[in-house]
Amino acid sequence: MLGLRPNCECCDRDLPPDSPDARICTFECTFCVDCADDVLGGVCPNCGGNFSARPIRPAKMLAKYPASTKRVLKAEGCPPAARAA
Repeated sequence: MLGLRPNCECCDRDLPPDSPDARICTFECTFCVDCADDVLGGVCPNCGGNFSARPIRPAKMLAKYPASTKRVLKAEGCPPAARAA
C-alpha cells in the first residue's frame, strides 16, 4: 500500500493525500510536480526512475488506511537535472 508521504523531498512543499500535484517513482520517492518536472527533469535523484502522478486514495479508504505523517527531506536539496549538451 502506498505510504502517501506528506511533502516534497526537494522543497518540503506540503502534499496532502488528495493533492493532484504529487509525483512518485516506483520506490515512492515523493516530489511536487514543479520539482519533478522543472528541477529534476522527470528523473528521480534517488533511483534514476521516472515519475508518475500519485494516485488519490478515496476518502473512505483514507480513513481506514491513513496517509503517512513522516516527512522526508533531502538535506542537501535537489540538484538541477543534468541537461544534455
